[in-house]
Amino acid sequence: MGLGFSIDTPIKVAHFGIDSVISIVDDDLIEKMRKHHCKNFDVEYEPISTKEEDYRAKRITAYLNLVDDIVQDNFEKLKNSYGKEHSDFAKYIELLPDDSDLKIKYNEALENNALEVIKEWVLLKVKPGNIDVNIMTKVDKPNYNRDLQLPVIYNDAHASLRGFANSKLKSSIVLSAGMNPRLYSYFEEFEDFFPNENGELNKKIILKVSDYRSAIIQGKYLAKKGIWISEYRIESGLNCGGHAFATDGYLLGPILEEFKTNRELLINTTHEIYIDALKKKNRLANDLPRDIKITAQGGVGTFDEQKFLLEYYQVDSVGWGTPFLLVPEATNVDQNTLSLLTNATEEDLYLSRISPLGVPFNSIRGNSKDIEKLENALNGKPGSPCPKKYLQSNTEFSEKAICTASITYQTKKIDQLKSQNLDKTNFDSQYKKIIDKACLCVGLATSVLKMNDAAEKTDGDGVLICPGPNLAYFSKIVSLKEMIDHIYGRLNLISRKDRPNMFIKEMKLYLNYLKEEIKEVEDNSSIGKLKYFDTFQKNISDGIEYYKNLFSSDLLKINRTIMHDLLVLEEEFKTMKEQMKLLKLLPIESNELSANVAVY
Repeated sequence: MGLGFSIDTPIKVAHFGIDSVISIVDDDLIEKMRKHHCKNFDVEYEPISTKEEDYRAKRITAYLNLVDDIVQDNFEKLKNSYGKEHSDFAKYIELLPDDSDLKIKYNEALENNALEVIKEWVLLKVKPGNIDVNIMTKVDKPNYNRDLQLPVIYNDAHASLRGFANSKLKSSIVLSAGMNPRLYSYFEEFEDFFPNENGELNKKIILKVSDYRSAIIQGKYLAKKGIWISEYRIESGLNCGGHAFATDGYLLGPILEEFKTNRELLINTTHEIYIDALKKKNRLANDLPRDIKITAQGGVGTFDEQKFLLEYYQVDSVGWGTPFLLVPEATNVDQNTLSLLTNATEEDLYLSRISPLGVPFNSIRGNSKDIEKLENALNGKPGSPCPKKYLQSNTEFSEKAICTASITYQTKKIDQLKSQNLDKTNFDSQYKKIIDKACLCVGLATSVLKMNDAAEKTDGDGVLICPGPNLAYFSKIVSLKEMIDHIYGRLNLISRKDRPNMFIKEMKLYLNYLKEEIKEVEDNSSIGKLKYFDTFQKNISDGIEYYKNLFSSDLLKINRTIMHDLLVLEEEFKTMKEQMKLLKLLPIESNELSANVAVY
């Protein structure tokens, strides 16, 4: 969702039992939103200045505690509206899936004027949604006091973790963007990640993963420290929002199949290591395996797709993100950007190179931050002032890292480019790549600040947003109830008839990604690139065979157009493989080698 779009989503939806995630990387945004919500809910606001020691973690803790207080207050008000028509409690019941035992019994009692009879039972059953948080593990830049580098615990991700750990939340932290061993070791410093006297975890870990191998490696690593991963959240490499961590052509279906097959192995292997580590630490250890949830997200757009994931792959739940950008009751998107989103087509939603992290980033053409960025470059002022400094990672021009979207970096890089005496075509190409980098820190936070009159001069006006490709098929602003009804199959918000199945869409995205990778190749003789392309094409080939077997099964009620779309993509892929062979990006197969020898 980016930094600002779900920064206070729990305040909006948690009392209805809906889980959501807050990004806690941006303490500046968090402090401004804490001030806003203190005023909005008549709570005394005490500023936490950047001059205070450990201000970043303190700001995060204070905000999360405030959000928890507001959610609990909202939930108590909801329970107090029990039995009242058109109340929040009635909405809570209405939003539940139709096969919910709670919903069925409540509606039966409502019809029979027996709500008071079941009130105690019902109020024990209703629960608020979780207030989960997210940190990108690699966004862990060191910080300084003037020129003195602070200890590692003051690094960005470390301070974010500490801010969550010191809060009173009983929820989960979502770790994304790969493994950070130093950060993982820091979890051992916080009591809430270990079992309490009842064997429960006050704070849990959700790990975003792209494949089974990554899951078991990281699961074992943390288990050796006595730290348990409670959920493995499998996300499509490309059919998602925000940063896209593409696998080497390894597709979502085969990945989910591997988790389904090896679920018990994952639990038992990590649990054995986990129990041994707890005993060595003289901590409470329960020999019964802890639960592990396997969940999936990325490109899910229909009730049938969600049902298929739940039933065939036996995942515990399915995540929906991008479509909620069109639900003002749940997320913070300004009116101009909402208009951009509702009119977006497949061509408007693209995998950009604008992130200073050097990771592909899902974006939308025509967003106001990109317009602002290009206007600055045209006026001879490329780059951003870089007021927040969260994505500083480049040390090409200085020992202290700077951001590739900053004025400092882009000025130096363009000067370097000018000194190379390149022809106009090469110069323009390299220049475009330099100024393409955008200030995500500011752009992803601007919308919510503008909407709540919390923006300051340093926040700028341009808005960046990072929807997944699935947004192309959702084309209107909807209510929370309408979106939930769509998810549970009570309503269809997709009017287009040409939306491809989520697996087909992901494969198409991977083929497009491969085309771009081929274009980027400069040295065709590179052994490393040969190996990369060979692995990529083998994984795609295996994925196609997997889907052909899956979609042809008589046991599965799958729309037959899926098989047609799959075969079309298979033909496209065969053509690409021939092109890769001509470009010498794939090793020559033995039968082809024999043919070449015979010719000569």
